[in-house]
Amino acid sequence: MDIEYLLMLQNLRNALGGNLDEFFNAVSKVSVGVMMLLPCVVFWSVDKKWGWRFLAVRWLGEVVNGLVKLTACVYRPWIRSDLIEPAGDSKIAATGYSFPSGHTMCAVATYGTASVSQYRKRIWLSIVCWVMILLTMFSRNFLGVHTPQDVVTGLFETALLLFLVLLIARRIEGNDRRIDILSLCGIGLLIAAVAYVLLKPYPMDYVNGALLVDPKKMMKDTFNGVGGTLGLIIGCFIDRHRIRYEIPVGHKNLPILTAVGAGIVYSWTEYFSGATVVLILGRNWGAFAEGLVTVLFITVIYPLVIRKFCKAEEAEKVSA
Repeated sequence: MDIEYLLMLQNLRNALGGNLDEFFNAVSKVSVGVMMLLPCVVFWSVDKKWGWRFLAVRWLGEVVNGLVKLTACVYRPWIRSDLIEPAGDSKIAATGYSFPSGHTMCAVATYGTASVSQYRKRIWLSIVCWVMILLTMFSRNFLGVHTPQDVVTGLFETALLLFLVLLIARRIEGNDRRIDILSLCGIGLLIAAVAYVLLKPYPMDYVNGALLVDPKKMMKDTFNGVGGTLGLIIGCFIDRHRIRYEIPVGHKNLPILTAVGAGIVYSWTEYFSGATVVLILGRNWGAFAEGLVTVLFITVIYPLVIRKFCKAEEAEKVSA
């Protein structure tokens, strides 16, 4: 039934001459590309508490989604049926196994967290966020890279994670001892997660003597999530015990500093990490390093840059 649904959408795509392909491709790309910058923007310049929550849902979501994918090992629709032909270059961005949808996870992690943070202040924005989540889910079906069960599971999986993150955040907020204990437990779970994905058995199906899907190539997103989550734990510890970053609210240069930082994060993840850490460490451990460096930059390095720049300018004003 799921393949029949995708074939129906594929026939609709063809009937429309591919005129909507780029729109839905853009919706998907925004969810994992542009929207990944939202947590760091919130952390640096809007609300640090919600910044931590955004980051936690985003990177823990990557780990959870990856573990479920590598446990279920569901092949992509075009592998299951030769009749499925994904639209445009959407197949290139479809990494890992099929179930559940990573793009849906990213959409719920960012749009969903934004919706929860804004529903009492700006109900219209909360509604827009959910419209974008639903559009992202449908786009994965329309483009032929995910089945309905992939996107629905991605939705509920990440919504549950969002609920748990907010619940735990309220329980540990302001209690350094609880945060440190949770951090140590988190490191242990991350080690267990890496061991699990490396040691568990995977389906090794061959077609004409060629391996249908190489499980080692399916681990990238999980390693990236583990690296990012480890960076989150380390960054949280350093911030609480050393940096104690406070947003310089109202500083005239904060918007441009935030924009520059977001540009650095985007350039790193989209271009430079592949030519550096991934090239040196390989696909999976390179993805781990990419996630680690990304989150440490967001939570440790760039807050220091913002604080130093703002303090230097304030000092110049006083001396003048």
